[in-house]
Amino acid sequence: MNFRPRRRPAGGFLDMTPFVDTIFNLLIFFALSMNFLVNPGITVDLPGASGPQVARQDDDIRIVVTPAGEIHLDGAPVTLPALRERLGAMAGERGDAQVLIRADRRVPHGVVVAVMDAARAAGLTRLAIMTQRK
Repeated sequence: MNFRPRRRPAGGFLDMTPFVDTIFNLLIFFALSMNFLVNPGITVDLPGASGPQVARQDDDIRIVVTPAGEIHLDGAPVTLPALRERLGAMAGERGDAQVLIRADRRVPHGVVVAVMDAARAAGLTRLAIMTQRK
């Protein structure tokens, strides 16, 4: 029986596999987290304006009005009466949240006013109408 210790190669050996796995996991995490940026899937043709931009926050309430007059609250389609109820519930949860209205330029003015009225009736007073820069 040979009880002599085995000789290790001079200079030592560093296994890089766990390091590479960790780097790839971080890369995948950051790549996937960048896909969760706010990008509404509902396309609307916003009217143009040259005024200053409104600062957006994470707790903003986003309402989209399509050219057909459909109303979407945070990505989910709602009717005007249901919008009033859901905004009332959101006003209690989010407090002083800002309501961002993205209405297509072809939407009748009365629909946008009805959405603004629903927000004010729910107690949300910070309203902004989204535009695109000229």
